[in-house]
Amino acid sequence: MSHITLIRHGQANTHAKDEASYDQLSPLGHQQAAWLGTHMRDTHQHHARLYTGTLRRHRETADGMDTGLDATRDARLNELEYFTMAQALEAEHGIAAPQDPSQFVHHFPVVLAHWRDDKLEGAPERFSAFENRIREVLREIGDGTGPALVVTSGGLIAMTMRLHLGLDISAMANVALAIMNTSIHRLHPIGGTWSPVMFNAVPHLEPPDRHHAQTHV
Repeated sequence: MSHITLIRHGQANTHAKDEASYDQLSPLGHQQAAWLGTHMRDTHQHHARLYTGTLRRHRETADGMDTGLDATRDARLNELEYFTMAQALEAEHGIAAPQDPSQFVHHFPVVLAHWRDDKLEGAPERFSAFENRIREVLREIGDGTGPALVVTSGGLIAMTMRLHLGLDISAMANVALAIMNTSIHRLHPIGGTWSPVMFNAVPHLEPPDRHHAQTHV
């Protein structure tokens, strides 16, 4: 088992109302990715393999990091479809979607709870299927040779923490909401199982003139 470093993508389109319009980096998102790549090179971090989801924001983040590695694209590393499920929640249960980013904090846990309980007929996949595909792809990556770098999304990282820390749905939602753009998360094999040894690290955004870039959405 080799250690796995998970990276959330850079800031995407914060004004999006659907999956397609969200799936692109903002100018700040591109800058965050470049800063992260420079930090990794300056600190001589070694990764033998690079994986990303197939979403545009994953690819743009990995490209901006300029790791020098050829990326393996895997759709199992793609994000849950929040906007699609928010629309289903409103259509099926009359719970309105957020009208501004501040409402997302309260809305997201409600979406997750309905999804987990199979109460969203319009969800593109079941919660259990999302859970299983993440468990499967991380197992395959972990069985490979050498440290792996994985560029993905916050929901997938939160589910990873749920799987390895036994989080309930409320705690998973809190974890997801805390995850910053281009943050670093690491799993190490300890005693035959995966243990989170790093969560939400942003050393590349710690200089005072970059604090504005410590974004969650």
